[in-house]
Amino acid sequence: MSGYVVDIARATRVSPSLSLGVSPRGATALLRTSRAWAWLQGRTFVTPDDVKALAGATLAHRLGLRPEAELEGVSVGQVLQSAVDSVPVPR
Repeated sequence: MSGYVVDIARATRVSPSLSLGVSPRGATALLRTSRAWAWLQGRTFVTPDDVKALAGATLAHRLGLRPEAELEGVSVGQVLQSAVDSVPVPR
């Protein structure tokens, strides 16, 4: 699952709408919150749905939107959702 989280972080770093993508610490935070969420759900493993469910709350404040994107009315949440959707879910 860590590879999936790294791929999401990488997708934010190459997004043309962002001036600042997710850092390695941000990716680690997403993995840790996903593990905690899975544990609270009574599981010993993380699913891609756990990662997707927590990506917004864990990563949104870590992203920097480009001024051009902000003027176009694009939100950080939209860009993050697009980055998450662009990463193939591991099987």
